[in-house]
Amino acid sequence: MTSNQPFNSTYSDDNYELQLDQKVTQLKRQLSDFGDYMIEVHPSKPLNFRMRAEFRIWHENGSAHYAMNRPGEKKPYIIDDFPIGGPLIVGLMSPLLAAINASKALSHRLFSAEFLTTDSGQCLITLIYHKPLDDIWHADAEMLEKQLAVFVIGRSRKQKRVLSQDFVTECILVNGRKYRYQQVESGFTQPNVGINTKMLTWASACCAEDNHDSDLLELYCGNGNFTAVLAQYYKSVLATEVSKVSVASANTNFALNKIDNVTVVRLSSEEITQALNGDRPFRRLRDIDLSTFMFSTVFVDPPRSGLDKGTEALVSQFDKILYVSCNPVTLMDNLRELCKTHNIAKVAAFDQFPWTTHLETGVYLVRKDLG
Repeated sequence: MTSNQPFNSTYSDDNYELQLDQKVTQLKRQLSDFGDYMIEVHPSKPLNFRMRAEFRIWHENGSAHYAMNRPGEKKPYIIDDFPIGGPLIVGLMSPLLAAINASKALSHRLFSAEFLTTDSGQCLITLIYHKPLDDIWHADAEMLEKQLAVFVIGRSRKQKRVLSQDFVTECILVNGRKYRYQQVESGFTQPNVGINTKMLTWASACCAEDNHDSDLLELYCGNGNFTAVLAQYYKSVLATEVSKVSVASANTNFALNKIDNVTVVRLSSEEITQALNGDRPFRRLRDIDLSTFMFSTVFVDPPRSGLDKGTEALVSQFDKILYVSCNPVTLMDNLRELCKTHNIAKVAAFDQFPWTTHLETGVYLVRKDLG
């Protein structure tokens, strides 16, 4: 980092433990309204954990620099390194910037650079511009791909140039089984692969206790990150997702992992609630007979806004609820309703974003009349 932004001075094992303890203490305080629960804590690597990153490109004194914006400040500050970035991001930042500065076509009106990397050694770099991308840019970008052994995409207004491919493939080992995931440039992916592996392992342990003759409903399935691992514990899975990109990736990932008991439908949580309640039919469900499913468990990993009231009422009808939350505040709001019908059986904290106030939380609930 530059001297006026000494991030490295905060990065130590002691400081990491302190910031994690503070977040877990806050979570325990929030949960105290429902009872005194043991929280299973899953720490992250303090450094080199982030597998994707976006940098502003700031042009100054004839050169391009990486830059970031502090909250509330318009002018970015220049950075020289990124200690929380994964090994590929850290290793590629300097040669990428050198190549950009060596090419007028690559540097002119370049606005930002995005990295999407995998633990298995692949990197996709998206360069975003305030100009149309021509054949000269394309030729220099092809040289960049070969020089850095990466995949490159160029974006500008109403334009996307994909040189080789617009995705990377991650490999994750969960309970001794390797899972492969296509991660598309514009789709959501978990940013911390180490914590993602721990979340998958924890969720898997919860579902392993379930009735394997029953079915699973999953809302907000994304690219099938959790679905691929949890499907083995159920006769069938009905998964919902609103993003076309994520639905396509999910189906690709089920094929990659030879999973054939999952049906993905492009519906929002509100729409699947209406469908399951029989309130209205959906053309996207015309080939699916919802009455054939025998759901025991619902898995939800909602956006920061949490579950809306209708979805909250829907999930409360299931015997078991597996809830992964990126926002403890909205999680607590939902638990106030869900704990009227269910007991909290397990709680886990996952430090997905070290050095921030964010804490990913997993809660496993069981219907009260099931003991």
